[in-house]
Amino acid sequence: MKKCSFTLIALFVTAAMLFGGRAFASDPVLIGISKIVAHPALDAIEKGVQEVVKNQYPDARFDLQNANGEMSTASSIAQKFKSQNVTLAVGIATPTAQALVNTLKDRPVIYSAVTDPAGAGLVASTDKGEKNVTGISDMTPVKAQIELLNRIKPIETLGHVYTSSEANAVSLANIAREVCREMGIKFVETTVSNSAEVKQAVQTIAGRVDGIYISNDNTVVSALAAVASVAKKYKIPVMSADPSSAQTTPVLAAWGHDYYKMGRATGRLVNRILKGEKPETIATIFMTDASDVDLLINLDVANELGLIFPEDVIEKANTIVEDGKLIKQ
Repeated sequence: MKKCSFTLIALFVTAAMLFGGRAFASDPVLIGISKIVAHPALDAIEKGVQEVVKNQYPDARFDLQNANGEMSTASSIAQKFKSQNVTLAVGIATPTAQALVNTLKDRPVIYSAVTDPAGAGLVASTDKGEKNVTGISDMTPVKAQIELLNRIKPIETLGHVYTSSEANAVSLANIAREVCREMGIKFVETTVSNSAEVKQAVQTIAGRVDGIYISNDNTVVSALAAVASVAKKYKIPVMSADPSSAQTTPVLAAWGHDYYKMGRATGRLVNRILKGEKPETIATIFMTDASDVDLLINLDVANELGLIFPEDVIEKANTIVEDGKLIKQ
C-alpha cells in the first residue's frame, strides 16, 4: 500500500513539474480584451491580438469589451473579467489598462497602445514589468510630426485638442507644448472630457490657429471626423498621429504607428505569457522599427488648402490619398 501511495505521489509531482503554474497547455484559454473606445486603430489592435493568439491556441476564447470612453465602464469590465476568471486580460489604451491593473491582481494584464506606461502608474519603469503586468507602448514622434506639418505649411500658431482625463493625452500635450516652445510656435490648447465635446472644442480655437495637431488621444481620434469638418471650414491643415483613422477621414497628413502590427506584437507577447514567461521579466516594448510606423498624406486635402507636399515626403509616404482613393506604396 505504501509503495502504491509513493508511486501516486511521484506521478502528481511529475505532473506538477510538467504543467506548473497555470496549465495553459490543457486549460481552456479565456482572454478578456478591453478597449477604451471603438475606432480604426484600436479595432486593428484587437484584430491583430486575436489572430496571433488563435494561431498558437486555436481553442482560445475572447471576451471583447468596449468602454465607450467611460472610466466607470472600464472598471465594470475589469470586474466582469475578474468574476469570469479570465486567463489573461489585455487593456487597449491607458484608461482600460489602468482599470485592469487595479482590479486583476492575481493574473497577467498586458497593456497595449499605452503612451507612457510609467507615467500612467502601470509600471515603475519601462525597463522591466511588474508582477503580472507588462505591455507595449505607442509613444509617438511628436516633434517629427509637428516639424513635418510646419514644413508643409509654416505654422505660427498650433492648435491642440486633448482629453484631460487620459494620462497618455496629457503626457503628449506636455511634449507638444515644449516642442512648440523650442520651435517658436505659439501653442493654443483646449481640453475635452468626452468625444461629444470635440467639435465644439475645435470650433473655439479654429479662428486663432493656422494648424492643428491631434495626438494618439483615443477620445479625440474617435471624433476625428468632427475635427476634419471644422478644419475644412476654416481651411486649417491637420496633422494626426493615427494613420488608420486618416484612411477614411480627410486630414492633411497622419504619421504614426501601424496599429494592426501593434496588435500582432501584442498577440505575440500574450503567447509568451501563456507559455509561462513572467511579465515582470519583460520590459515595455516600444514599436521603434521603421516598418512599424506609417506616413499617410492626403493630396486631395492639400489641393483644397493650396499646399504642395515636398517630393521627398511623397516618396516616404506609405499611403497616399488621391482622388478619393487609397494608394499603398
